Amino acid sequence: MSNRPSRISTDLDFAREGKQEGFLRLPHSVHRSAYGYLPIPIVSIRSGKGLRVLLTAGNHGDEYEGQIALTKLVRALSPSDVSGQVIIMPMLNFPAAQAGMRTSPIDEGNLNRTFPGDADGRPTAMIAHYVESVLMPQVDVSLDLHSGGSSLLYIPGTLARHQADEKRLETVLAAVRAFGAPYSYLMSGGEDRGILSAADRAGILGLSAELGGAGMVTRETLAVTERGIVNVLRHLGVLSGKVEPHTTRIMRVERAPHYVYSPDPGLFEPLAELGDAVRKGQLAGRVHFPETPWREPAPVHFLGDGLVVCKRVPARVERGDCLYHLASDLAH
Repeated sequence: MSNRPSRISTDLDFAREGKQEGFLRLPHSVHRSAYGYLPIPIVSIRSGKGLRVLLTAGNHGDEYEGQIALTKLVRALSPSDVSGQVIIMPMLNFPAAQAGMRTSPIDEGNLNRTFPGDADGRPTAMIAHYVESVLMPQVDVSLDLHSGGSSLLYIPGTLARHQADEKRLETVLAAVRAFGAPYSYLMSGGEDRGILSAADRAGILGLSAELGGAGMVTRETLAVTERGIVNVLRHLGVLSGKVEPHTTRIMRVERAPHYVYSPDPGLFEPLAELGDAVRKGQLAGRVHFPETPWREPAPVHFLGDGLVVCKRVPARVERGDCLYHLASDLAH
């Protein structure tokens, strides 16, 4: 991460009590606007002592459940409801969210593969840098809301990084149980460019979620999302009231054996559905080739045992597209 200060500015004073609504101003000089900026909406609600929580959605712009839930929360919360602080950003990667795209139409940046970012980089890198260098040092908890977006569909679940330290792991597990999604996925190793890794580097509690997808919003997934946000804030003591109890199945995700990819371009025929328990070597589906219909379809097999928690939505695939990913029960 660059040691230079962020070029993003805001009129909000995060140390001030009360409710503030406004924008981050990301300098963006283009042909139609020489001295323009990208206005990233942000709200701070602060009252008294308590934990400080960063709530974000729109990290990927085509993931809508969190954007709607946080937009509703902004209108619902007042300072009298809060003990501590809630900072809310429903369109974190604003250009991507405005376009309804996973990545930014300006620089093709995938924000959740860009941390810790760069103060002097393209817009996506500047957003990542601001979150990690300016916002995260001011908060105790980060909750980033995702879904499968346009290409994937998830069984709703929370997502967190597995922690080797037993005390930190228990803190994570308490938070995901409070959220109360049907499933919770703990990731081991791998990607260090996401917002959960940024939270780890900042020494704060990082929590995420995968809440449906397929480019749509359902009443069921939105209800899980809204209830989960409130439950976490109650668990942390930022909102009053009791956590609404819901059972969550704690799962783990392993990078290689739990992912299935298309071996060729073509049309994918799935042979497993969300919630299916599958075995290593089991046929996951076939990729068909209508351009050469006399060619035999390419079989795709699962590489490990587990529960299908995510599947691809569009049938048209390219070599390397993710078709499924699995999770297994956490032995803890």
